[in-house]
Amino acid sequence: MQARNECSRYSRSKRLRWIVRISFFVVVVYVGQILVHAQNPQNQGSGAIRVDVNLVVLDATVKTKAGQIMGDLKKEDFEIREDGAAKKVELFSRDELPINVALVLDLSDSIEPFLGPLRDAAATTLAALKPDDQVALFTFSTEAELSAPLTKNKSEIAEKIGSFKAGGATNINDGIFVAAEYLLKNAPNGRRVIILISDDVGTDAGGQGTRDIVTETIAADAAVYNLKIPGYNPPSTLFASSMIPGLVNIRRVADETGGEIFDVKKVADLGEVFRALIQRIKTRYTLGYYTSANGAKGKPHKLDVRLASSFGSKGRDYVVLSKSSYYFR
Repeated sequence: MQARNECSRYSRSKRLRWIVRISFFVVVVYVGQILVHAQNPQNQGSGAIRVDVNLVVLDATVKTKAGQIMGDLKKEDFEIREDGAAKKVELFSRDELPINVALVLDLSDSIEPFLGPLRDAAATTLAALKPDDQVALFTFSTEAELSAPLTKNKSEIAEKIGSFKAGGATNINDGIFVAAEYLLKNAPNGRRVIILISDDVGTDAGGQGTRDIVTETIAADAAVYNLKIPGYNPPSTLFASSMIPGLVNIRRVADETGGEIFDVKKVADLGEVFRALIQRIKTRYTLGYYTSANGAKGKPHKLDVRLASSFGSKGRDYVVLSKSSYYFR
């Protein structure tokens, strides 16, 4: 009888240990799913945002009305609204996730005098990125193509820039679209950024319009920044460009993806402005909240990121650069 009791107690103890182990495993898997989501670029970034375990992640830059970066904000300083409803900020960080940068370089005729200075500027500027940050290089003139896939070797990208020959039309539309398409399919963990380097004088509307470009960039969770350089364009080229229908609205793409336009007034300013752009990318806040939305795949949800009321009014006292929407995938 005593042996049977001992055996029974041993069986109950064994079952209890298994229950504890299974419960612990379930908790670990659940937490792991949340952490994977928080670190997975397909669920993060800076565009339309992929949603997993209901965690929505987005990036934001905050500036004063005078244009100064507000770089010392805390989690409690932020407010997020989804479709007008307030959400609690659960995830908060700054420059902790790796960045995947797609440089999109204009190789049309008007850019040729800037390739040498741009190579030198890129060599020092890209070196300011973190070791785990990666850069890919796209080029476009009449056609757009991938010239170097994502790599941590930033000096390799700078050298390639100096090896190109300029010539052909200016197909900015396809340049941005191809880069967004690539980041959507290939970017690893971290945030995603597209940097368009061009004089922004398009002469070829390519195969994608502004709406398609915005949609693809949002799908890639990428913010579009523009390093606008002063290309050499005669009045006839400027006039012809103004008459071409379907050219991408770069300002709209930057605004809707949470990016910015950095204007280079003269060649001597190229390095300084490029460095300022990279620094801006590095000083973006990453925010996350849990959503109760369960809309159909592809249905957009509006986002509004702002500061607490003590900071004043958004648009009047400060500016927030962030995504304007996300959707389920």
